Amino acid sequence: MGTKILTSSSQGFEIECKEIHDSWGRVNQLVRSLATKSKIERQQIRETYKAMYGEDITSFLERMCISSDQRNEAKIGSKVFAALSLWMVHPHERDAIVAKEALEQGDTNYRALVEIFVGRKSSHIMLIKQAYQSRFRRQLDQDIINLEPPHPLQKILVALAASHKAHQADVSQHIAKCDAKRLHEAGEGCSGASEEAVVLEILSKRSIPQMKLTLSSYKHIYGHEYTTKLKKGNSREFEDSLKTVIKCMCNPPNYYAKALYASIRGTTADRGALTRVMMSRADVDMDEIQGMFKKKYEMELRDAICESIPSGDYREFLVALATKTTAS
Repeated sequence: MGTKILTSSSQGFEIECKEIHDSWGRVNQLVRSLATKSKIERQQIRETYKAMYGEDITSFLERMCISSDQRNEAKIGSKVFAALSLWMVHPHERDAIVAKEALEQGDTNYRALVEIFVGRKSSHIMLIKQAYQSRFRRQLDQDIINLEPPHPLQKILVALAASHKAHQADVSQHIAKCDAKRLHEAGEGCSGASEEAVVLEILSKRSIPQMKLTLSSYKHIYGHEYTTKLKKGNSREFEDSLKTVIKCMCNPPNYYAKALYASIRGTTADRGALTRVMMSRADVDMDEIQGMFKKKYEMELRDAICESIPSGDYREFLVALATKTTAS
């Protein structure tokens, strides 16, 4: 197929795209070519590859994955193709795919959904919902509402989804203090069910930055973290669910370091956490996560990966993400 005219934004990657196209069967070449690229570089490679070969590079990677399966190669081989394909799509497309997989599991992967709704800007959430609807012909919010059986994290996610629709860009110290007072009063004088209702109402009306300021104000005013005083009448499930959300919201490096360690050591049922977290945070705060990981577990993240993941292209891909400097 003849080479098409490239846009100016995607020039400079023609040689790399040719190497990728000619790398059929050489996964290590793909890992070296793609794993260390920034979000902008990956987008430009994707555009250039489409212009040169008339095919999305993710389709090329998916065909390689299918071919690997048909040759009865080790699952770890097809796993790296699937990971590379996800790595090459735009972050909001990847989040839509991750959300669908989380919802389709027999035991819903609420942590994956929490990481999306807590860790993304409202503008990004809007793009995720659009990608979800375009790809799966379904509404993400509605699929979360329809989950069965009911779960406290489901209620929290519904509230967070509402907050992304109505949030204000600016944060208010006055609102933070008022909300902190409401949380305190609900914990002191209300039943557990009433406190839960107050928490969900506030979550549904405030942006993530505003919620973080509220929780910080609570600690400043009352001298302790809000989660230490959750009403004992709350169900243990709601208490644990809210703590998970707040940890992800207020201290992402610590939250993700713990998630990675549990996944690497095999002590979590969240089997996809390692790949999901490595890809979603590689362009965001991987430097901070690595620092926290070393502080908590006294070892480098890449060393932990090498100790626990079998040698091969998948491990090399993860190591490349672990040592990737967070892009500006």
